Amino acid sequence: MAFDGTTVAAVTKELTEQLSGGRIAKIAQPETDELLFTIKTPQGQKRLYISASASLPLIYLTNVNKPSPMNAPNFCMLLRKHIGNGRITRITQPGLERIIQIQIEHLDDLGDLCRKTLVVEIMGKHSNIIFCDADGRIIDSIKHISAQMSSVREVLPGRPYFIPDTMGKKNPLTVDADTFIFTLKEKPCPLGKAIYTSFTGISPVIAEDICFLAGMDSGITPKEYEDDLLFHLYRQFSYYIEDVKAGNFHPVIYTDGETPKEFSALLLSHFDTFTKQEYDSISEVLHIYYATKNTLTRIRQKSADLRHVVQTALERARKKYDLQKKQLKDTENREKYKVYGELINTYGYNLAPGTKELTALNYYTGKEITIPLDPLKTPQENSQKYFARYNKQKRTFEALSKLLTETGDDIHYLESISNALDIARSEADLAQIKEELIESGYVRRKYTKKKVKLKNKPMHYISSDGYHIYVGKNNLQNDELTFSFANGGDWWFHAKGAPGSHVIVKTNGDELPDRTFEEAGRLAAYYSKSRGSDKVEIDYVEKKHVKKPNGARPGFVVYYTNYSLMIDSDISNIKAVQD
Repeated sequence: MAFDGTTVAAVTKELTEQLSGGRIAKIAQPETDELLFTIKTPQGQKRLYISASASLPLIYLTNVNKPSPMNAPNFCMLLRKHIGNGRITRITQPGLERIIQIQIEHLDDLGDLCRKTLVVEIMGKHSNIIFCDADGRIIDSIKHISAQMSSVREVLPGRPYFIPDTMGKKNPLTVDADTFIFTLKEKPCPLGKAIYTSFTGISPVIAEDICFLAGMDSGITPKEYEDDLLFHLYRQFSYYIEDVKAGNFHPVIYTDGETPKEFSALLLSHFDTFTKQEYDSISEVLHIYYATKNTLTRIRQKSADLRHVVQTALERARKKYDLQKKQLKDTENREKYKVYGELINTYGYNLAPGTKELTALNYYTGKEITIPLDPLKTPQENSQKYFARYNKQKRTFEALSKLLTETGDDIHYLESISNALDIARSEADLAQIKEELIESGYVRRKYTKKKVKLKNKPMHYISSDGYHIYVGKNNLQNDELTFSFANGGDWWFHAKGAPGSHVIVKTNGDELPDRTFEEAGRLAAYYSKSRGSDKVEIDYVEKKHVKKPNGARPGFVVYYTNYSLMIDSDISNIKAVQD
């Protein structure tokens, strides 16, 4: 979700409650576009993190400290000079703009009381941190914007500060019903877009939720609705705005499985299909959401080389498999040539020289068939030619059948590694997958032949009935989990016919309740290539019945006396354990 006006309003409320009256003890600038304030308040020491990054602008309270450069940048030194030991008197948000103004009192060199304002603009690539005097004149900013860079507003020392134009958007905190309806009807675009392009601080997600709660299609243009329906929409819009005015925020993160889907300062009704986790602090929401998002992005970037190796090998194996299937199809008629040879030997003894075909009774089917002959060859030579063709195709069939099985195993194995890359959550996971690819010959080991020692634990869950469930992250871990960690009486789960994780339920000698079987099945479905399907077939069996053939690849097992269940892949209600 965009860092919209409602999120800024929630942050402003939280900062007001936590930082008002606090004194600025330390000012650091860890990165060129970041500030980190340490503030002493009656409730204790707080840290305020501000980023004007074009890709990820943020402002929130944090417990995390960041190392600073040896020599502080000029902007940081300026702030230390002016507001070091200053007292925060007020924190405000103009309208529903994505702007936070922090007003600070301090004593100047002569001991006189002065007031300054630190303006934080959370506006995507236009984000900035601007330091102004009591008259609203810019002292300095973390980013300088000249007239050559922007024709709308210069951000340079000595220039007056003003809020940038919001493209004619209206203030949602003060708009009345008539203005609301008139403004929307002027927009030729869909209703949802009309809302977020007409009013300051409203994001597409909030606009969609307002339409959803009003029971109106966000894809229809406002002109297609009667005024009474648009008035009904205005009432729903007003409920949202009243919550913002009253500070009735409900910080929340919505997840799809383990992946953060969206965050919001207000509850989103049209996201009820996702797992909802509510928090007391908007700062905590921002920290968790973006930290998780950044982790997933970083892991995906770091896994790019391994994905390329696996994908290239998969494409090559699939092409080989298709070619081998085609060649195998060409051997389907091999038995025909054996019959031809036998019938020529049986009926061809009285053929005249130069005969081009032989019509004879096929004693296998009881029907007559016509056999083409080479007129330049004797019946015996024609018979030998057909037997030779049969033997060649028979040898080809036997060889291709074996190769086809091997290539199919290669494809299944590579798909299992691809699935392991999809569920990798740390660099240790990637290192273990890389080691497996090295051992399998897909990646060449660099510098040393010494095997890498890896410490990486499987995923750990607890069922609703209190039983511990473990999920392997890759094939090496699957083998260790199944054959080293699990006992014979524990239960083993796996998605049927699909690459996926081995799932082990520790029974402690108990008979498992049905709910635990279902939850383990959901985990097996979620951590497989069948994730997202409405129903996934899961095989489950006591671990003592799971065997590994000699010489089999990592993760490959066989079992015979299994049970099956059909289950979805929703694991939102299964408790994960952080080991």
